Amino acid sequence: MKKQWLQKNLNGDPVLWGIVIVFSLISVAVVYSATGTLAYKKMEGNTEYFLFKHSFLIIVGLAFMWAAHKINYRYYSKLSLMALLLSAPLLIVTYFYGSNINEASRWITIPVINQTFQPSDLAKLALISYLASMLSKRQQVLHDLKGTLLPIFGWTVVICALIAMTNTSTAVLLFGTCMLLMFIGRVPVKYLAGVIAVGIVVGGIGLAVGQRMDTAISRVQDFMDPNEVPFQLEQSYIAIATGGVVGKGPGNSDQRDILPHPYSDFIYSIILEEYGLIGGVTVLFLYLALLYRGLVTVSKSNGAFGGLLSAGLSFSLVLQGMVNMAVAVGLGPITGLPLPLLSMGGTSLIFTGISIGIILSVSRNESELERTAMATATVNAPVNTPVNA
Repeated sequence: MKKQWLQKNLNGDPVLWGIVIVFSLISVAVVYSATGTLAYKKMEGNTEYFLFKHSFLIIVGLAFMWAAHKINYRYYSKLSLMALLLSAPLLIVTYFYGSNINEASRWITIPVINQTFQPSDLAKLALISYLASMLSKRQQVLHDLKGTLLPIFGWTVVICALIAMTNTSTAVLLFGTCMLLMFIGRVPVKYLAGVIAVGIVVGGIGLAVGQRMDTAISRVQDFMDPNEVPFQLEQSYIAIATGGVVGKGPGNSDQRDILPHPYSDFIYSIILEEYGLIGGVTVLFLYLALLYRGLVTVSKSNGAFGGLLSAGLSFSLVLQGMVNMAVAVGLGPITGLPLPLLSMGGTSLIFTGISIGIILSVSRNESELERTAMATATVNAPVNTPVNA
């Protein structure tokens, strides 16, 4: 009975479902440990507050993932342009009227529920879906600069430039993901080189008129200076060094009381401190496994849209995870990117859940088509009748 219920309600790649569940369990444990100081500062020592809040948001994210995977992924092609038309003005409104946190207006506070929302999360999902849709529909006319490539290039540059006004790292990562998706989608390299040049210029203008120019420059300079170690990175090094191979154990972190945003930007440092090199490698392996299962879905996809959509979303999630982990160990300039599926967050968990749900939708529909084809082949197979002697 239980197996039948799972087969009916949890469709798609079962390995991907398992990876997400493991990530969720790790996230609850690490966020609960990392928010202790925050609880004393804001909730009068109620350490369970953030545990229950984060657990609830993870459940909500899983619910959105389940709902997204039950929808035929082809419908997302129809919704992508509408989502882009909605996200572009939202990014502008956020820049002028958004909630200012850490010297950046990246959030809109939703009335009544008092929950912050990052329009950049919607814009990322919408842009990747739109590119996958356009590239799949125009495979035969990818050399048509005016009719095919200009809308693709235009939306990519505009959305990334708008995001760069308040969030440089997200804009750069999204732009790189889009370039990778276009390359996979067989856009000629000479056109890609052109859009990269235009993107650098327009993105630079967006960064210059935005809020993060000075911060971006200072972080790159700090990273390039071998004699200067930023405070966050110094504390991260201490967490990693004291964690050793097996770690201090769950809840025994010391740097969570010193590191800025140990439950978000530097949660990987806390994982390395409490669970050691073994825990850090396990998390890295889970992200690689997530990428692999996403690419398996791509290889099994019968249509260009499903394959491109799954590839774009998989690369987006895993690249962000790799950048976050690279920052924690000093391999890149400090960014404000959370660790997908692990960091504490609100709507970011929901949009991550939707992204994985769409990948599962692609794998679910392709599996159903494969089973239908096999069943049809079995029914139509010739029956060997015995010949009488």
